[in-house]
Amino acid sequence: MRREQKIRAILFYTSVLLFFAGLPYILSYALGYKFDPRTLKFTKTGIIAIETQPAGANVYLNGKLLDKTTPVTIQELLPGKYNVRIELEKHYSWSVDTNVEGRRVNRLDKIILFPLRPNVKKLNKEKISFFWVDKERGRIYYVDFKENVIYKSDLDGEDFQDIGTLPEMLPHPKKWKLSPNKSKLLFYNLNQIAVVTLELEEGMPIPDSAVLLNLADTRIVDVFWHSDSYHIIVVTEKAIDALEAQPKAVPVELASLNKKNTTVFYDDTKDVLYFLDSQKASDENYYDNVYKLELNTKSFPFQNLIKTKENERTE
Repeated sequence: MRREQKIRAILFYTSVLLFFAGLPYILSYALGYKFDPRTLKFTKTGIIAIETQPAGANVYLNGKLLDKTTPVTIQELLPGKYNVRIELEKHYSWSVDTNVEGRRVNRLDKIILFPLRPNVKKLNKEKISFFWVDKERGRIYYVDFKENVIYKSDLDGEDFQDIGTLPEMLPHPKKWKLSPNKSKLLFYNLNQIAVVTLELEEGMPIPDSAVLLNLADTRIVDVFWHSDSYHIIVVTEKAIDALEAQPKAVPVELASLNKKNTTVFYDDTKDVLYFLDSQKASDENYYDNVYKLELNTKSFPFQNLIKTKENERTE
């Protein structure tokens, strides 16, 4: 009987001793600490949180495969540098070397795993030079400047059809811009501006010919659509002009320019043109300045200024 009591006492005190000996370790792990064999100290651990698109990818930490797929949170990591590699079947792998700090969560949550063979489909049925997408109408427009033809289709390339011809321009256009209401296409070279109507209200036919405006006596720097999708703002080496996007439109000079190679920016949300120009100062020297020209319809009476060549001759 006494022997059994001694054995029980020994086991009890041994358990108490082991409990108190392991208590620091237990508390340390509970509080997010971990014993670091490199420093022989308990160190606050960190976390790596991983999310991928698509989810369900395998994660390798320092070359070791984890038993969970993304999204995954790796906890109780000692501070230091870790290699994270992510793999998903039929997708490109992704890897990074990342640093873990104590008391911090290192988030890797903007990972996109791209497919090895993406679904690529040819949409145009003819040769083209340029295209743009009208997402609101669900259409794609294509331009062939060699044959001077414009096409359209739906967003999958179906219902592909010829919808008009372009005027011949030499040299070929250097820029093209879609009107704010996406009903007209504007393109231009150094001396010519062409406007093609793409869409009209339902039931109205598209004009057979495009608008072609010639500015042979000056060089075009840039052209912008006014928000009304009817007027265009033309910046040349000599001036800033406003024109109607219609045949025989006469430019109205809004501002003359001294600087040939000017820099311009058009805010199409407010119809404001910012431009650089040189002006003579009191010391007889020219200095560059930035100017702001407001062209919104409330402050700028376009209808009272714009004239066509036919109207000009009859006055």
